[in-house]
Amino acid sequence: MKNRQPTLLSQVRARIDRKRKDVVLRQDFLDLGQYDQVGRCLLRLVKEGRLIKIGQGIYVRAVVSPLDAQPALPKSLNSLVVEAMKKLGIPTSPTAKERDYNEGKTTQVPTGRAIGVRKRVRRRIGYNGYTMRFEHVS
Repeated sequence: MKNRQPTLLSQVRARIDRKRKDVVLRQDFLDLGQYDQVGRCLLRLVKEGRLIKIGQGIYVRAVVSPLDAQPALPKSLNSLVVEAMKKLGIPTSPTAKERDYNEGKTTQVPTGRAIGVRKRVRRRIGYNGYTMRFEHVS
């Protein structure tokens, strides 16, 4: 029997299975192969339903929805985007409306579609028609 080298796709699958977090960045796999090769592997995993793409180079491990057996997000989009920002090195904090609500200054409940960031973010991150908005906070 020959000793076969594992394929790039199988290496990417194994690394995703070993990760504890739900968010996976394309740059997490650049030590395995070239940029385009890794992109094709991730695209194939999206087509298989193992990953969901929420932004440029940002993927989420998919779970099977009990309602329609389609790939779905494991957590809320808000918490996944906060996790992605942390992996990208962008600090997050509550938005002004969330702070006002938590301090009791207003009874208007924030929608959760905005994330407070301290750096400039030009990415579009979203899923299924919902995109997150980034608000600069100091």
